[in-house]
Amino acid sequence: MVACGIAYNLLAVAGALRFRRRRNPDTGYRPPVSILKPVKGRDPAFYEAIRSHALQAYPEFEMLFAVADADDPALLDIARLQAEFPALPIRVIPSANDAPNRKAGSLEILAREAKYDVLLVNDGDILVEPDYLARVVGLLRDETVGLVTCLYRGRGGSVAAKAEALGIATEFAPSVLVARLLSSSGFALGSTMAFRRRELEAIGGFAAIREYLADDFQLGARISALGRRVAMADSVVETNLGAGDWESVWKHQLRWSRTIRVSQTAGYFGYLVTQATFWCLVVAVAGYPEVALPGLLVRLLAAAAAMWALGGDGYGGLVWVPLRDLFGFAVWCGALSGNTVEWRGERFRLLKDGRIVSAAETERLQP
Repeated sequence: MVACGIAYNLLAVAGALRFRRRRNPDTGYRPPVSILKPVKGRDPAFYEAIRSHALQAYPEFEMLFAVADADDPALLDIARLQAEFPALPIRVIPSANDAPNRKAGSLEILAREAKYDVLLVNDGDILVEPDYLARVVGLLRDETVGLVTCLYRGRGGSVAAKAEALGIATEFAPSVLVARLLSSSGFALGSTMAFRRRELEAIGGFAAIREYLADDFQLGARISALGRRVAMADSVVETNLGAGDWESVWKHQLRWSRTIRVSQTAGYFGYLVTQATFWCLVVAVAGYPEVALPGLLVRLLAAAAAMWALGGDGYGGLVWVPLRDLFGFAVWCGALSGNTVEWRGERFRLLKDGRIVSAAETERLQP
């Protein structure tokens, strides 16, 4: 297992090198774009994030915000954005819906309201560079590309949130880089999903995924099934993780891990093979430190390469990677059983095919 972990981490290093060396050519393709943003509540640095979208160096685009609650505090920041950028089409669309995945239900409403045929979806807390739209949407010039996605890094305001950001950079990002190295199809990440309206309609629209928790995975998989590629832009965006405590981070990670378990079962159990830190600890305890030490060094090299690929800093955090790896392994073990997840203050029961139903409604109907 140590050998498998070393091999995986060497692949992660190769994936990071490939990602940083590759630069998407500027195709000059600049179709008008509708940016769809379902929001609920005011995420940390929300205004900074949405303002970065309004500052795009791009000829024509609109921003549509889906808001279900008329008292949502995010409306204050959206109004501020409208005042600062009066020439930019910025609309708020009421999005109350009964979809199990309220976000997918909101996107269904936004897609109907969108003016343009190129749609871009990302979360409310995503911070982007001024050339983001050009670098992402430009890849859609290639008709074989059905969806464009992006890597992301995290920013945390507490010890627990910083640990989660470290996990995104050194555990999640390497898994994506290895997948992209070994396959040209890839999968979509919710940090960015840009696609044409015709591909969305071909898969049945957002209505087809309104019952699934992993809406980003479902969207990417269904567009791939049309014979289209999921391309990865060379742009890296940033998500603000706030300043949550260890309990909130644990619940978030558990939801994520359980979602992967039902959406990508093979990948979920393949995670066990990749855990170099855990297996190095096992062989060290068994009395083979001469095997454990090289394995751990390769693991740290892969973590550093992934951080470099994401364009982040904070390499001093590498000393905490082994502990973060063991925390991630504990989350993986915790997600082996159980079928409930918490998402934005609601509890859901996760079905075997990745769909969700309200846990409260299920309990109410039980005799």
